[in-house]
Amino acid sequence: MSHEDDELLATPKSERPPRKRRRKDDAPKKRDRDGDMLGRVMEVIARASGTPGFLIVLSVFVAVWLTWNSLAPEKWRFDSAALGFTVLTLALSLQASYAAPMILLAQNRQDDRDRVQIEQDRQRAERNTADLEYLMREIVALRLAMQDVATKDFIRAELRSLLEDIDQLDDDDESPNTDPAPNR
Repeated sequence: MSHEDDELLATPKSERPPRKRRRKDDAPKKRDRDGDMLGRVMEVIARASGTPGFLIVLSVFVAVWLTWNSLAPEKWRFDSAALGFTVLTLALSLQASYAAPMILLAQNRQDDRDRVQIEQDRQRAERNTADLEYLMREIVALRLAMQDVATKDFIRAELRSLLEDIDQLDDDDESPNTDPAPNR
C-alpha cells in the first residue's frame, strides 16, 4: 500500500472524495459510431452497385477477364477456360455474396430514415391541424363579435332618424306660437 492509500483509509467515508464510477452509459459510443460509419460506407457501396456505371464497369471487367484468359499466351493466363473460368466465377460469387447483405442493410437504413420522416410529418400535420382549428375558432369568434358591432347601414339609419327628429323639432319651434309669452 502506498502512502496515499493509507491516508484514504484513515479518512472517514463521509469526508472522502466521491469515487467516479464508470458505467456503460459513460463510455464513448465508439461501437455505435463505427457501426454507423460502416453502415454509411455499406450504403454508398450498395447505392453504387445499382448504377448503370457499375454495371458497365463490371461488364467491361468480365469481358477483359474472358478475353485475357482466352486469347493471351498460355503461360500468362491465370484462369482456365477449360475449367469454366473458375476464378471469375468465384470472384463474381464473392461480389454477389457481399452485395446482397449490403443492399439489405441500405434498405433497412432507408426504412429507418423513412420511419423518422413519417413521424416528423405526422407531428407537423398535427401541429398544422391544431393551428388551423385555433384559427377557425378565432374566425368564428370574430364573426360572432361582428354581429354585435353596428354596421354602416345601421349607423346611417340611426343618423337619418336623428336628423328627422331634429328637423321635426325645428319645425315645431318655427310654428306660430298661440300663447303669447307674458312680459315681465
